[in-house]
Amino acid sequence: MVQSRRLELLTPTMSTWCSNQLSYDCGDFRLLEQVSIVNRNCLVYRRLHLSIYAFDIKSLFKLSRILLRTQKQSEEGELGMTNESIYNFEVKDIDGSVKRLEEFKGSFLLIVNTASKCGFTPQYEGLEKLYKNYNAKGFYVLGFPCNQFGAQEPGDENEIKNFCNLNYQVSFPMFAKVDVNGKNAHPLYQYLKKQSKGILGTEFIKWNFTKFLIGKNGEVLKRYAPTDTPELIAKELDELFG
Repeated sequence: MVQSRRLELLTPTMSTWCSNQLSYDCGDFRLLEQVSIVNRNCLVYRRLHLSIYAFDIKSLFKLSRILLRTQKQSEEGELGMTNESIYNFEVKDIDGSVKRLEEFKGSFLLIVNTASKCGFTPQYEGLEKLYKNYNAKGFYVLGFPCNQFGAQEPGDENEIKNFCNLNYQVSFPMFAKVDVNGKNAHPLYQYLKKQSKGILGTEFIKWNFTKFLIGKNGEVLKRYAPTDTPELIAKELDELFG
């Protein structure tokens, strides 16, 4: 009589694999992956359910080969995550066109979540001044409207664009509305928040006009609070550009 045994293993994996269920038929046993996931210490693990038949040396050999291959894929996946850069992300501009952030490779960036009806909205004026003063040296301000804080960005992209043009003559790149917190947060902001945490080590964005300074190689250099003005940032840019 053929014996059947069921085992559970945990191996690290990329979160993007979590929606898949894979299977291997190896003659002597069948391996079903991705039945569930476990989050441990910010790493995603996959739970492997193994149904093994005719558990003998030959089966163990085949099983070890599969697990070694699985572990290699997991390590490569984790390596890919650590090497992730803002240049890997795509965003939609204010007119709906898809842009890759690699277009800004080699430049310093200031990424800002903006709003039109906020007490910090006048910072648009200072941000535009930063852009004009330093753009020739390789600096861009990137504005991402967000309606998550007090519903202070209720309009659509066309309304936002007109508001910025009429009131602050904004010429730096503006993008489509995004969420910066929660399950629907844009992947770019998920990345930024992990790379540069806020007060007390928290990741979530606290309010409109939080800013991230990005180096010319795509690294996140610093996170600024909404109260950190463009004038303050200008002093640090002077040091960066010498």
